Amino acid sequence: MTLKIYGYAASRAIRTLWLCEELGVSYEHGKTTTADGGTRTPAYLKVNPAGHIPAIDDGGFALSESMAINLYLAKKHGKLYPADPHGEAKAWQWSFWVMAELDQPVVRWITHGMLLPPESRDVKIARDAREAMEWPLQVLDGALSKRPYLDSDLFTIADLNVASVLYRLLFVDLAGKPHLEAWLKRCWDRPAAVKARRLREG
Repeated sequence: MTLKIYGYAASRAIRTLWLCEELGVSYEHGKTTTADGGTRTPAYLKVNPAGHIPAIDDGGFALSESMAINLYLAKKHGKLYPADPHGEAKAWQWSFWVMAELDQPVVRWITHGMLLPPESRDVKIARDAREAMEWPLQVLDGALSKRPYLDSDLFTIADLNVASVLYRLLFVDLAGKPHLEAWLKRCWDRPAAVKARRLREG
């Protein structure tokens, strides 16, 4: 049965859309959104009772949370997933770390610094979010000073998961963090990432 991905491309679903392009996995993209109430329909709540996106239906197996989805799919299809327990643990570490440290600050910073109409922006929220991002971004830049990717010389699910959270940083100045800037561009310039970006950027 074809994998079904729920969630629009400008949401966290972009992470799974990108991964499926990397894996060469065929999928159906159900463009479920919160704006039209699509995440609260009885049909969707059977897939994800929490009513959030993204979620998948993989032949009757329902799963939500973007990092869990991506780790599952990469392991299932045997591509981009580390072969040894140490590499696996590092993939988990980076995936959980980026959600805890950067996901929300990036969203707040971009929303109140760029996306909202000027009259709706809160400068303090944007400033506090940017300050919260600084140390994690320094951590990433330091990790990437030692090798081209997060835990090896090869692109893995860890890189995809972290880079997907930082998509918006492609469009801002990362001066002072040259390793992070080069790595982020390298990840998002991959052919599969370019295809996913087209879905998001139209």
